[in-house]
Amino acid sequence: MVEELVTAGVTLASVGAVYVMAAARVVKQYERGVVLRLGKLRSGVRGPGFTMILPFVDRLQKVNMQIVTMPVPAQEGITRDNVTVRVDAVVYFKVVDAADAIIRVEDYRFAVSQMAQTSLRSIIGKSELDDLLSNREKLNQGLELMIDSPAVEWGVSIDRVEIKDVSLPETMKRSMARQAEADRERRARVINADAELQASKKLAEAAGVMSEQPAALQLRLLQTVVAVAAEKNSTLVLPFPVELLRFLERAQQPTQVQQPSAQNQPSLPQSQQSSDQNQPSLPQSQQSSDQPPELSAQAQRLLAQWQQSMQEQLPPVETPLDPDFGGSKSGQD
Repeated sequence: MVEELVTAGVTLASVGAVYVMAAARVVKQYERGVVLRLGKLRSGVRGPGFTMILPFVDRLQKVNMQIVTMPVPAQEGITRDNVTVRVDAVVYFKVVDAADAIIRVEDYRFAVSQMAQTSLRSIIGKSELDDLLSNREKLNQGLELMIDSPAVEWGVSIDRVEIKDVSLPETMKRSMARQAEADRERRARVINADAELQASKKLAEAAGVMSEQPAALQLRLLQTVVAVAAEKNSTLVLPFPVELLRFLERAQQPTQVQQPSAQNQPSLPQSQQSSDQNQPSLPQSQQSSDQPPELSAQAQRLLAQWQQSMQEQLPPVETPLDPDFGGSKSGQD
């Protein structure tokens, strides 16, 4: 009798152990358990920890509640301004309702992936190239709304969507590079012109100050000489101020410079005078146009000295005697 009781107890314990092992389930902290009893959804969602189900009756499905990072394959499309681009993105989402994620959609990961690709193509067609390159935040928000609208019914929440890369054709890249280079060159020219304008204003102010104090120009000249000499140069270039020439010209200018008279000038030989007479005379209008209307005193004095030196340098020309003239003279004698 005792042996039968011991055998029955061991049998019951073994059956109980097998039952516990078949019914025991462990749900992790980042998971939620959905129980289907005979194919029907149980109302409660099993939380993390140890839980029990009915073996061969209940079926427990675990749903990961962590944020999932899903890359969107590159999609090729044509923008609104007729430019062919290739864009890829990444989607961050998580499951907020484990029961809807199991009941309402067969595979929520695949569904979110397909919706993201479709929405990305739609965004490419509605946007321009400049928006894809510079205004990505607005496009990311629009793409997130397009994916999140159907995903809410699946128990999925879209955390964020980011456009990773925009691939352009090589011809478009070269065109954009030329445009950027031209824009940088334009800005450089504008900056250079602005610098020249500011420098000219400062130079005008400095010239005004130096005109009031003439000694300032001499001091500036000495500073320039010191700066040039500090470079250990063998040749020193000394600038000569134009104002000094003007001062000397005003100091030496007489009231009137008279041309040297014709009597003081040496007489030209007869052959040269005859050759000068045979030359055709220029019109009066041309002669008057060749001469400057007004000459300074120093220029007139230099011109007179040059004419006198040219006349002194001309060699004398001897006129040969006519033999007939000499014979007739001797016959008369």
